[in-house]
Amino acid sequence: MASDITMAFLPRGNDALNINPPVGVDLALTDHGSDWLWAVTAVHIISFFGVLIPCFTSHESKRVFNYTLIMALLTGAATYYAQASDLGWSAVLETDHLSRQIFYARYINWVVSFPALVLSLGLLSGVSWTTIICNIFIAWFWVLSYLVTAYTTTSYKWGFFAFGTFAYIILVMSTINESHESAVILGIGRDYRILSCWVNLLWLLYPVAFGLSDGGNVIGVTGGFIFFGVLDVLLLPMTSVGFLLLSRKWDFAKLQLDFSEYRGVREGHTLGGKGGQAIIDLDSAT
Repeated sequence: MASDITMAFLPRGNDALNINPPVGVDLALTDHGSDWLWAVTAVHIISFFGVLIPCFTSHESKRVFNYTLIMALLTGAATYYAQASDLGWSAVLETDHLSRQIFYARYINWVVSFPALVLSLGLLSGVSWTTIICNIFIAWFWVLSYLVTAYTTTSYKWGFFAFGTFAYIILVMSTINESHESAVILGIGRDYRILSCWVNLLWLLYPVAFGLSDGGNVIGVTGGFIFFGVLDVLLLPMTSVGFLLLSRKWDFAKLQLDFSEYRGVREGHTLGGKGGQAIIDLDSAT
């Protein structure tokens, strides 16, 4: 009764599936699923501004994680906007001869957000750039293997799923073990452990969610979006909050993460606006 009264005074405003209908698909996004995706879009937009605004108030040397995370949050907002609008998908015929919406926008989000988290964890831990680049490649390989799995219509899809999941295991071993050992040497082992374990705990559920949705077609499109939406919100926006809160007590100079402050230094200016020897502009010196 209460819901009927509410609908009478607050008519439904989400016309995404009327404007962009999933024509010719057996298993498709529902209106309630679209409503949920709009909520996830809003979370990403709010998180984006929550990470962007401190860039204008914090010192240049302490913005590195703001920069790495806002790229992923903006991508997440745009891709979830597309999915909530019932865009960014194509139909795939499953093994049970039912066509299903596969949203490639989901994988565009992951191909940016996963490496952004890998880069952030790598910079914090102090591992070499070769390790960071390798881990970024592994994250890309993981996501793209799952994308190929989703678009493969025969049982051979599980071979690609195995390749991607094996890459995920390598990523776990690197971000939890090797990187943590480096973070301990820098005296930031506890904070790194908190962030890396949180990320890897959520990553553990992605193969499960994928196997039930785009991979195995056990749950519907909306059910898959609920599962992935919860994971994506807890992964990127929540981890971004964790980085910003914990970074308030980090010594960026000791961690060698203050490199963003050296850009554009001109003759007669010192780092951080403090007194000391000026750094000469190389152009003027030549």
